[in-house]
Amino acid sequence: MGYRIARRSIQAAVLALGLAFAAPAAADEYDSDRAGHPLRIIAYLVHPVGVMFDYGFLRPCHWIGSQEPFRTLFGHTEDRW
Repeated sequence: MGYRIARRSIQAAVLALGLAFAAPAAADEYDSDRAGHPLRIIAYLVHPVGVMFDYGFLRPCHWIGSQEPFRTLFGHTEDRW
């Protein structure tokens, strides 16, 4: 019983310290010099094309390559964390 009380007290102290030292979140300020750069405007237009290429072509190719018999042919290994 005393172990539970001590454990809860330590947990409460760690939580209180974590909340006391937490920094407030702030949004980035808008920088018109960076946002209006010609390469940034091109990136706004090209990024969706890259995402569609990733989801429409690369991910299906990876899935196919991870299935047998292609797994052995391409040397695909499972990620081990």
